[in-house]
Amino acid sequence: MRLTLRRRFTLLSGLGLLLVTGVLAFTTWTLVSGSLLRQREAGATREAEAHARLAGGSPTSSALAELLAGPDSSILVVGPAGVVTAGRAVEPSALPPRLLRHPPGSAWTTVDGLPVLAVARPLAGGVYVELSGLRQLDGTLAVLRAALVAGTAGSALLGAALGSWAAKRALIPLAELSSAAGRIADGDLRARLPRQDDPDLAALAARVNAAAEALERRALRDARFVSDVSHELRSPLTTMVNAAAVLRRRRHRLPGTAGTALELLTSEVDRFARMVADLLEISRADQVDDPPRRVALDALVRNVVATRAPVALDLEPAVVLGDRRRLDRVLTNLLDNAERHAGGAVLVSVRPRGSSVRLVVEDAGPGVPEPLREQIFERFARGRAGDGPGSGLGLALVREHVRRLGGRVWVEDRSPCGSRFVVEMVLRSSDG
Repeated sequence: MRLTLRRRFTLLSGLGLLLVTGVLAFTTWTLVSGSLLRQREAGATREAEAHARLAGGSPTSSALAELLAGPDSSILVVGPAGVVTAGRAVEPSALPPRLLRHPPGSAWTTVDGLPVLAVARPLAGGVYVELSGLRQLDGTLAVLRAALVAGTAGSALLGAALGSWAAKRALIPLAELSSAAGRIADGDLRARLPRQDDPDLAALAARVNAAAEALERRALRDARFVSDVSHELRSPLTTMVNAAAVLRRRRHRLPGTAGTALELLTSEVDRFARMVADLLEISRADQVDDPPRRVALDALVRNVVATRAPVALDLEPAVVLGDRRRLDRVLTNLLDNAERHAGGAVLVSVRPRGSSVRLVVEDAGPGVPEPLREQIFERFARGRAGDGPGSGLGLALVREHVRRLGGRVWVEDRSPCGSRFVVEMVLRSSDG
């Protein structure tokens, strides 16, 4: 799994600080532990030399006991008469052989599980060996080691935290850019990036905002052009529609090829009229809405369906906040789409679901293939099997209106056959 940019930056910051502090901790450990060990060895050597001179040639156990430096210390004198010891009992065999064979010398070793420093010095006819316990020194080194390990781990965590914070701060402009790009992609051409104090980011924000402004101007220019053309077409189109209606009433007087041509002409005129109406609706889609109002969605559905062919209803009380005109057009276009492509709707339902409400229009037609379920909401797309003479703008208007209302729309399969168009919006109340 590929890590995100923020996580990679956090990981690199933590690892970088871990490496630096690890090197510093290792260097500190090496220098401090070496210095302590050298000091301890030098002090033990000086004490052993002084005690060897005081012990004399034939010391006794009581005399050696007076020279002991602590409870963990031991003294052995190995001579021709045997071994004389004081302090903790230690067998000569537990010591490194070279100390007894080739004094003077010293060695770090362990006797009976206790770390000691053994220092050997020659005596007349024997060897003087003094063992100094290192328990206190080991404790000091253990504390130092734990402190260095904890400091290294803590610095790594601190580095990761600082890296995460810095990455979050650095990526805020990218998040804003992503948000603005997403809003523009969703149709909000007024989305802009805020001004940036950083010179590099300011240049990026200026370019993005300039591109968005150019896109908005072009979209508004195209919308005005469509609106102007549509308005100019309304007058001649009205004349054509009325003339086609007159000719349709006299269809029986034009048999054969002339009658067929008349049918084709009048159907195309009707299709042309619907397309012009849809183009006018699209040109009005970007207009500023009136302040949103509370709309009883179940009542609106009941009123719209009452003016059309009978359809089964399954309505639950639901109130939404929006524009009644847009909601009316959404439902009308969905019903027209079902009538044109699937023989009409078979069920219209309104059902609250948690904090949202769903308006569903079902039909029993041939359905929408899965690869076309997003395409049919694009302008001039006509992806259903058995397409009628539609303009290809009805579902595009549905998506635009639903987006303006803060909802979403999609199509899914209906069992056993047909399609189910679902509009989901924020529910304001469901108390009727």
